[in-house]
Amino acid sequence: MFVEVIIPLALPKNYTWAVPLHLQNSVQPGIRVEVVLGKNKRYAGIIKKILPAKPEAFQPKDILNVLDTEPLLYPQQLQLWEWIAQYYMCSEGEVMQAAIPSNLKLSSESILIWNEERELDFSDLGDAEYIVAEALELKKELRLNEVQQLLDSSNVYPVIKKLIDKGVCHVWEELKDKYKEKIETYITLNPVYHNEDKLADLLNNWSKAPKQMELLLSYLHLIKTEGEVTQPQLLTKSNASAAQLKGLSDKGILVIEKRARDRIRTLPKSIQIDFILSAAQEKALLEIRNGFLEKPVCLLHGVTASGKTEVYTKLIEEYILQGKQVLYMLPEIALTSQIIRRLQKHFGGYIAIYHSKFNPNERVEIWNKVKNGETKVVLGARSSLFLPFKELGLIIADEEHDASYKQQEPAPRYHARDAAIYYGALFKANILLGSATPSIESYYNCAQHKYSLVRLAERFGQVELPQIEIIDLKKVPSKEKGKIALTPALITAIETSLQQKKQVILFQNRRGYSPYLICNTCGWIPQCQHCDVTLTYHKAKNKLSCHYCGTAYPVINTCAACGSHDFTQKNFGTEKIEEMVAEQFPDAKIARMDYDSVKGKNDHDALIKLFEQQRVDILVGTQMVVKGLDFEHVNLVGIVDADGILNFTDFRVNERAFQLMEQVSGRSGRKDGKGTVLIQVSNIHHPVLQFVKEHDFKQLFAFELSNRKEFDYPPFTRLIQVTFKHKEKHIAEEAANIMMQGLKLNFASQSNGPAQPVVDRVRNQYLWEILIKLPKDAKRIHLCKKEIQQQTIIIQSNKRYRGVTILPDVDPI
Repeated sequence: MFVEVIIPLALPKNYTWAVPLHLQNSVQPGIRVEVVLGKNKRYAGIIKKILPAKPEAFQPKDILNVLDTEPLLYPQQLQLWEWIAQYYMCSEGEVMQAAIPSNLKLSSESILIWNEERELDFSDLGDAEYIVAEALELKKELRLNEVQQLLDSSNVYPVIKKLIDKGVCHVWEELKDKYKEKIETYITLNPVYHNEDKLADLLNNWSKAPKQMELLLSYLHLIKTEGEVTQPQLLTKSNASAAQLKGLSDKGILVIEKRARDRIRTLPKSIQIDFILSAAQEKALLEIRNGFLEKPVCLLHGVTASGKTEVYTKLIEEYILQGKQVLYMLPEIALTSQIIRRLQKHFGGYIAIYHSKFNPNERVEIWNKVKNGETKVVLGARSSLFLPFKELGLIIADEEHDASYKQQEPAPRYHARDAAIYYGALFKANILLGSATPSIESYYNCAQHKYSLVRLAERFGQVELPQIEIIDLKKVPSKEKGKIALTPALITAIETSLQQKKQVILFQNRRGYSPYLICNTCGWIPQCQHCDVTLTYHKAKNKLSCHYCGTAYPVINTCAACGSHDFTQKNFGTEKIEEMVAEQFPDAKIARMDYDSVKGKNDHDALIKLFEQQRVDILVGTQMVVKGLDFEHVNLVGIVDADGILNFTDFRVNERAFQLMEQVSGRSGRKDGKGTVLIQVSNIHHPVLQFVKEHDFKQLFAFELSNRKEFDYPPFTRLIQVTFKHKEKHIAEEAANIMMQGLKLNFASQSNGPAQPVVDRVRNQYLWEILIKLPKDAKRIHLCKKEIQQQTIIIQSNKRYRGVTILPDVDPI
């Protein structure tokens, strides 16, 4: 028997191992096995399939061990991995690396084994080697951390290498399971005292040990209020010691027991829908159900605050009652906190949440609950797509247009929305895409009758959409040169909102204090040493920071070019706007929501709760404040610098700008319809501004479609971008040109480049790119992918280009 095994490495194809006779009854697809690749490197791999015959080209090694009694995942997950690897041009090992929680991947731990055949002659050993050899002779094996303790040093590798070279020992790799159950100490009452008379008798005749009496009374109170009692809880409440608790245990009154418990507290399972859908929502729900009868994918195009979440909730209820599982995907963790509270109110313990902020052990627990069908609804970011669903009936991709659904680094560079459509097909599940500003591609698929389309064109409660006003920055007088952050019109509008006890959101798509500093004498701008980008000043940290590689630098006071000390801070980020607003409105409570201010696991949720409770008057933020959040008391949204959104060099710039501005404006006036949006912009004649002003997505769609058709961009073509990275610019360029020559044979008219991107050096690697625009023909796309892979092998087989990283990105965002 032979098995094809996926191991978490970027191998071009999966390797085959032989199965020893004694393990043949234990292997099946989806089970983890311990294998050796190379000399002695051990991996926990996953069996993809069982092969009937031995490979002709080589003699497979035996698998060492079977690690599971039942599969870790189901056939559908293995099929999804294979599809992602093929479609997005990566290896199944890279997909496995992204899909499996780290604590299920196991880790390899090095152990030094004493060489029994070596003569006991330590005369050729140095001092450190002698210490280790002596310990090895006694113990026969030592772990790496034990060697570090012996030598009181972390740098023990040179010593170990010398011992191996001299034949004193050899290295063995042991696979170590990193997942550990959480063990908690629980306190229960001896069953004898479950009889009320006996318990009353015990309490009435208590004479000594008043502290133990207090402990017992605390236990009886906690068991009534909490349902179960842990040792830390009891000791805290009674202010007693562990010794006093042990005294009660020794008397046979309380029982101390250790139990495994979930790290994530779950609520009781219940379904409590306490709202009634409006006529428009009922109509949309009926149309979605009818749409699913004809096509598995439906797009719900509902304006902001139209109540899409209530429609989703009703659908989720239907699938739970059918015994099916539901995956509810959101593009950002920031969005999950508000929606999880709503869904938990309706579905209690049926719901679980899954994203990258959970620790590895918590992720394993959610994985297992989804696999055994205990968890019916998962709310998560894009990584939740990889969970091992058993009975998946519905996938909801909310805010389906969002670029955050696309994984950028590292591989697999998959798009979670598109992969979800394939994944749903494996289960014959329905897929609902929802957005107020759908992606051009999804809307085009509806126009081509590939998806069904349902519109929810009115806000819940027939609330009006916000009024949008454009402020022309060129007409605003300014003392200083440069952009104005807060115009008089915006300041007046904020004052009015605060007087009405309403809340304000200010949106600026740049974090930090000042996007760059410039020398007033010679014009020099501080740049990152590792990337070709300007450094952003962060006032709170008093550092200059690179937003590409994350390197922080001390603040520069002297110009490196001319020695001048005269610098000006140009433009403004969220940090500076927060400071300016605080100066302008000293009595207002102000908060900032961006990558710098909400890094912790619960930081998003804490800030959103404060804003919901009206304990924050003005919220300044980046894209995090734009997406899907629902605040009742916001009546003003200010887009501080719309030019920064409208002027990107990207074919999707108009689509993105419309989505951002329409989404952020949708946070205003959700309850009473008296919302206002002020957009500060220099180029007031930009066509997108008119579409935003009229909330007209159809006009934007028509405008974009004609442009995209003219220049061969999606949805009329498929894009593949190939990026070349190397520390030397000319070598990256040469490799890109070799690839281009290879592609010209079959794809000359469809290949563009090589060219340098706007930021052409990141982390000391120079970048060159080729963009290929392919017709929507599966055979031609497959041929192009094969050609890119073959050219990559040819380029990297040349010693000169071995250090070049070649990254293909299918459907780049």
